[in-house]
Amino acid sequence: METFTQLFGDLLAFVYHCFDRIVIYGYLSGLSRPEQVVHFFRNVVGVAVIDKEVFSRRTADYQAWVEAFARNHRLPIEWAEKGVRKEDHVLPWQRRMVRDDAYGVYFIFKSMEQGPSFRVSAPKYATKDPNYRILARQRSRFTHYYFYLRDETLGPMVMRAASFFPSRPPTTSTATALSSRSSNGRRSASARPTMPSSPSTTGRRCRPPPTG
Repeated sequence: METFTQLFGDLLAFVYHCFDRIVIYGYLSGLSRPEQVVHFFRNVVGVAVIDKEVFSRRTADYQAWVEAFARNHRLPIEWAEKGVRKEDHVLPWQRRMVRDDAYGVYFIFKSMEQGPSFRVSAPKYATKDPNYRILARQRSRFTHYYFYLRDETLGPMVMRAASFFPSRPPTTSTATALSSRSSNGRRSASARPTMPSSPSTTGRRCRPPPTG
């Protein structure tokens, strides 16, 4: 906990002394609004017409990259099963990382979940710009990835990333697994979604350690 305070002390409003996890949400502020998405595809990527296929290709490219990353590093990548606690499932791999004094990603879960995204549609009436499209926020169901990793400074943690692009904020939510001491003196450690590209809010909860 002392290390975390040193790293992120200026972002803490107050501190609990009996928690088993910290959740931090990361945002890509440059892709949070429809006009920013249009700018990215037209001016950065160089795509004149933004349609569903453009979104699908970007999403497929990212999913292919994740699969290749897992394959090249010989990492297990599995669909999360209903009723199976993710933290318990990956525990043998986490223990192996500790035993080998290794760091980095050691397991990847895939999960179909609801998340924020954008939809694109053609205007009802003709416009001066033939490439003009309407982008609107929506919630849809798509693949999310959980990257379980061991960090040299913060220890075990998991990063949750949405695979649909563009996905409006929060695009990633990660959770640091910290070993903490509760009021009864017991130590607990667990991993849930923290650690974003740019932290904005820090969730702090006082809750009993998980059992099992």
